[in-house]
Amino acid sequence: MDIATRRHFSAEDFRSRAEREQAPHTDADYGDHSLNPDLRHLIVREGLRDAAVLIPVVDHGEEASVILTKRTEKLRRHSGQIAFPGGAIDATDPTPEFAALRETEEEIGLGPEFVEVIGRMPDYITGSGFRIAPVLSIVRPGFVLTINEDEVDDAFEVPLSFLMDPANHSRDSRIWQEKERFFYAMPFGDRHIWGVTAGIIRTLYERLYA
Repeated sequence: MDIATRRHFSAEDFRSRAEREQAPHTDADYGDHSLNPDLRHLIVREGLRDAAVLIPVVDHGEEASVILTKRTEKLRRHSGQIAFPGGAIDATDPTPEFAALRETEEEIGLGPEFVEVIGRMPDYITGSGFRIAPVLSIVRPGFVLTINEDEVDDAFEVPLSFLMDPANHSRDSRIWQEKERFFYAMPFGDRHIWGVTAGIIRTLYERLYA
C-alpha cells in the first residue's frame, strides 16, 4: 500500500468524511430491505425498536482500524455474530450517541474518554425489528478493553482499508420466511462479517468512500 493510499484510510481522512454525516437525515433510506425490495413490507414496519451502535475507528496514524465484536452464543438475538458495539436505546438515554457510548463501555470496557463522536449516519432498519443509529467516532489509542462475557466473546480490529474496499463486499443469500433473502458478507480471515453489520459497513462505504 503506497503512502497516498494509506493516508486515504487514516483517521484524519475518515474524520473529514464523517463530519459531513450529521443527523437528522431526512432523505435517506437504508436497511436490510435495500437488497430485498420485495421484502420491504416485512422489514420497514410499525413498532421498530430504536438502537444505536458505535463505529469506532482507531487512530493508528495513516492506517486506521475499526473495532468489531463477536457476540456471545448466549444472546437471544444475533448470537455468535460479528457486530459493532451497541444495543437498544433506553428511555433514560438522552441521545443515540449517549446510548452507543454507554453500550460500548458496558460491552467491551472502552470508556468515553477515549472516544470522540464525529457524526452519525442515517438509520439502518433490520429484518429483526430494529432501527439502528450508526454513530461515527474516532478512538484514541491507549485503551485497554474489558470484555463483558455475558454479551461478548471477543473484540478485534479490522483495517479500515479492508472494510472500505468494495472488492471485499460480496452478496450472499439465505432462505427466510420461504423467500430468498440477500445480504452482504465480508469474510476477514476466520471472521465472518455478514448481515446487519456488513450492511452498515456497506452503507458507510457508499456514503463516505464510493
